[in-house]
Amino acid sequence: MQTAVKAACVVTVVVALSEFAYELGIHRSVYHFTAVDGLHEAEIDTDGTVSLKMQDVSQVSKFHGDYLLNTGSPHYVKMVSDVMNTDVFKKAARFAYSKDFEKEGVNVNFVEQLPDEDKILVRTYERGVEDETFSCGTGVTAAAIVCYHNENGFNDVQVKTLGGTLTVEFDRIDDSHYNNIWLSGPAEKVFDGTIEL
Repeated sequence: MQTAVKAACVVTVVVALSEFAYELGIHRSVYHFTAVDGLHEAEIDTDGTVSLKMQDVSQVSKFHGDYLLNTGSPHYVKMVSDVMNTDVFKKAARFAYSKDFEKEGVNVNFVEQLPDEDKILVRTYERGVEDETFSCGTGVTAAAIVCYHNENGFNDVQVKTLGGTLTVEFDRIDDSHYNNIWLSGPAEKVFDGTIEL
């Protein structure tokens, strides 16, 4: 499952690297990274918000009333009415390595549409981690795409997770094509450390 862990964590690593480079004094208007899922670019605003350009999405499939899409990592998106009272670990186990996904697994996102059409609440079970995580960048992006509110054109979705609030902006072309996808949120250094080899 090492590949699954790498794919699921790509967004977190790229965002952290952007902030780390900035902290080291490497200031750029745009940062460029090559990750497991391809090329990415990132920008850091003056308030410390990191914006990461995600891969275009060229297919969103309906699957037993839910959704499947790949945003750099495969995601299963299930709409629920009360995400905070959903047993994410137990319910995700039914999907993550079911017969349809047994070869590589799939990340599972439970999404609640909030009263404002441009706001959602997301909880994610990540393959490789084999548990719920506080926030998953590719999962947040998948959930936002499924919950578009502008039929054609620019969408801006605010996504609340256990780890904080993120924003996903994208252009919806049609039912299966989404591009110019940007994931934005804070990145903070939480500790300094030294290692001896």
